[in-house]
Amino acid sequence: MKTLQMERLTRAAFAPFGDVIELDGARHFAINGGTTERYHDLATVDVTAHGGRPLINLFRAQPRAWPVEIAMMERHPLGSQAFIPLSARRYLVVVAPAGEFDPSRLRGFWSDGWQGVNYAKGVWHHPLLALDEVSDFIVVDRGGEQPNCDELPLTQPWRLAFETHPELVE
Repeated sequence: MKTLQMERLTRAAFAPFGDVIELDGARHFAINGGTTERYHDLATVDVTAHGGRPLINLFRAQPRAWPVEIAMMERHPLGSQAFIPLSARRYLVVVAPAGEFDPSRLRGFWSDGWQGVNYAKGVWHHPLLALDEVSDFIVVDRGGEQPNCDELPLTQPWRLAFETHPELVE
């Protein structure tokens, strides 16, 4: 079985796959007479190809038992897909670049729970990988008549690991 080392989710590291949705470093300003802080334009929503429209959903993810193994990937060729956590519960993100799937280009990230992700159109990713507890996410993705989810079984499973952060494994 192959092993994929998880790394800290940062804007720079995740940029080839889409956007990290977080408040640190985001453009923000006061609105509503100074009673609200607006964090502006946190992700590029790309869902209108071929008559698509944005959908807003709530996904409830069941926690995964450690060690976590993955055996498939998926992509959405017609639109982006954003996951915004509703609590500070850790979760994992596994991605590969858009285009023909190349397992040698898999990357794994961990989020502290206050970061969301927006997968760019066509980026390969694993479905939600919640840790610790049941976790809710607001998901913004594409609705439309055309199919928009390609699933791909991996030729061999991968085990996710925290070699550089063993304290993260519970």
